[in-house]
Amino acid sequence: MGLNSSITRYNNLFLNSVLSNLKRAIDLGGFGEEFFTYLSHPMRTVSVSIPVKINGTIKIYEGYRVQHNNALGPFKGGIRFHPEVTLEDDMALATIMTLKNSLNGLPYGGAKGAIRIDPAKVSKEELEAVSRGYARALVQFIGPDIDIPAPDLNTNPQIMAWMVDEYSKMVGRNAPATFTAKPVQLWGNPVREYSTGYGAALWTRNAARRFLKGIEGATVAVQGFGNVGYWLSHFLTEMGAKVVAIGDIGGAIYNPNGFNPDDVKATERKTGTVANYSGSGVRKIGMDELLTLNVDILVPAAVEGVINYSNANAVKAKIIMEAANGPVTADAEEVLYKRGIYVFPDIGVNAGGVVMSYLEWVENLQWFIWDEEETKKKLDYMITNAFNRVYDRWQKMSGATIRDAAYIDALDRIYQAMKWRGWI
Repeated sequence: MGLNSSITRYNNLFLNSVLSNLKRAIDLGGFGEEFFTYLSHPMRTVSVSIPVKINGTIKIYEGYRVQHNNALGPFKGGIRFHPEVTLEDDMALATIMTLKNSLNGLPYGGAKGAIRIDPAKVSKEELEAVSRGYARALVQFIGPDIDIPAPDLNTNPQIMAWMVDEYSKMVGRNAPATFTAKPVQLWGNPVREYSTGYGAALWTRNAARRFLKGIEGATVAVQGFGNVGYWLSHFLTEMGAKVVAIGDIGGAIYNPNGFNPDDVKATERKTGTVANYSGSGVRKIGMDELLTLNVDILVPAAVEGVINYSNANAVKAKIIMEAANGPVTADAEEVLYKRGIYVFPDIGVNAGGVVMSYLEWVENLQWFIWDEEETKKKLDYMITNAFNRVYDRWQKMSGATIRDAAYIDALDRIYQAMKWRGWI
C-alpha cells in the first residue's frame, strides 16, 4: 500500500494519500491506467478573490472551488472556512466526494470549496460579506444542475442561507436547490442538522454487529466534538454504546464509566471546549492518549491525517470509523491492516450529510418537503444499503481492506458511466 512515485507530484500529504488509495483501488479493480489518469486530475479548479470593505479598509480573501468529476451528474460537495486550507486540500476532498457520491448511489459527481478565513476572528458582518462574495464570484460555475454546494468545516446553515440568498439575487429568482443544508425556513430539512453524525452512528452500529459483539456496551473514543462528533456520540449512546473519551481542539476527557454526550456538549457550548467538563471519574487526557486508548471503537471526527505512520502502531482500538474526511493516512492504514485493525472509510461513514443533501435537493427541485420521520427512513435505507454492499464485496475479496472494497464499488459505477459517455 506504499505511495507510488508516479502520484507523488504534489507537496500536499493529504492529496498524495488520497491518490495512493485511489491508485491502489483502480489497480485492484483492474480498471486500467487511463481511468486513474482521468480521476487524478480534477475537471476544473477555480480560484477567486473576494474583496470585503470593513471600516473603510479593503481586505481580500482567497477562495476555491474544485470540480472533480461529473460523469454521474452535477458536482456536489461542501464549502469549508479555514485560515490554512489550500487548493490541494480541496482537490483531495473533491476526489473523495466523487467516490462518496458514487458509493451511496447518488446522481452526483464530486466537488469541494473553501475560503481562507478564520470565522472565529471576524465579525458576523464580515463573515456575511465574505459568504455573499463567494456566491457572487462563483455564480457562473454553480447551480442546481451544475454544482450544488453545502456546509463543511466551520460553515453552517446560516452561511448557506446568505449564499442562497445572494445567488438567488444574481439569477433573479428563488433557487433553493443550488445549496443544501439550509435552515428549515429556507427550504431545508430538519434531519440535515444531525444527518452526518446519524449516518456515522448507523455505520458504526452495523460494523459492531459484524466485528464486535454488537454496539451495546462497546467502548468508544471520539476525537472531534463538532456537529458530527456530537451527534454521532448522541446516537451511539442511544444505541447502547459507552462513549468513554471525547476530545476537541481545547483538550480531551476520559471516564471509564462513559459520558452523557448532551451534558458534555452543554459544557462545550458554554466554555468553548469539552476539556472544561468535570464530574466523578473524569480526568483530562492529551489528544495523543485519546487516539491510543484501549477501546473497541475509535472515531476520528475532526480533520485529516490525525492517524498517521508515526502513531499507527500505538492505536489499540479494534475498529476505526472515519467520521472525518481522510483522518487515516495511507501509510498508517497499511500498518493498521497488518495489525488486524479494521478501518471503515470516510466515503461511507460520513456520507449521511451528502445523502441527506440529496434528499433536500430532490425536495427543492419539486417544491415539497418530507416530514422528519419519512426523511429519516429514506436516509436509513440508503446508508444501510451502502454498508451492506461494501461489506459483501469485501467478504469476497482476498487481501483487501474495507476501504479497497468501498473504493472499488464506487469506482465501478463511475467507470461504467464514463465508458458509456465515451470518455474512456
